[in-house]
Amino acid sequence: MRHKRKGRRLGRSSSHRVALMRNLASALFLTERDDLAYEGLFQADGKTKVNPPTHKGRIVTTIQKAKEVKPLVEKCITIACKAIPHEREAEKFATTAERNTSDWKTWRESENHAKWVAAMAPAVNARRRVFSMLRDKEAVAILFGDVAPRFEGRPGGYTRVMRLAKPRLGDNGTRAILEFVGKHDRVAAASAPKPSFASDDAPAAEETSATEEKPVSEEAEAATATAEAPAEEAAAEESTES
Repeated sequence: MRHKRKGRRLGRSSSHRVALMRNLASALFLTERDDLAYEGLFQADGKTKVNPPTHKGRIVTTIQKAKEVKPLVEKCITIACKAIPHEREAEKFATTAERNTSDWKTWRESENHAKWVAAMAPAVNARRRVFSMLRDKEAVAILFGDVAPRFEGRPGGYTRVMRLAKPRLGDNGTRAILEFVGKHDRVAAASAPKPSFASDDAPAAEETSATEEKPVSEEAEAATATAEAPAEEAAAEESTES
């Protein structure tokens, strides 16, 4: 009985499961790194180069792991989004001088530094909270620098899980994609216009010809007058006789 114990155990101990969730969440954020960061990186053999991911903001894992790590990723992004207003407020009191220069030391002794510290404190606390969950400084920097500003105005729902048709080779496990929304969205293509055929245009042409008045030629008018003349002479003779 697992009363009041939510979540999947995934066949691992608690410490192993926590490390797995941290690695998956960090891996998703690290896919947003710049391609230049992969230059000079090699795998464990020291010969095979590490290539940038084909699709940034996406990882492939089993569907059970994807569903378990999704809440952790969403929580990290929510914390980072709440820290953005505090960072913007702190920029008003920040300085552009280099560290340990005379201008920087003057700023440290001024009132603007105290205001900067007070405004930046919630943002620093947010970074520490996320670091305690991920344990990866690079992933935290990418989250606060690139990922969070993208979802600042979105109230949740930052990721999606999509099941893959092809299972994992070896144990036939169901695979799935965990990715950020808004980057690889599937947009329905607009349907092509309906083609028109001659049979469709024929009824419309007949209706148009029926409604429009046909022009009468001079020859037709002369023929009509010739046909009506004998009828008028016969009527005149009948009236004379009477």
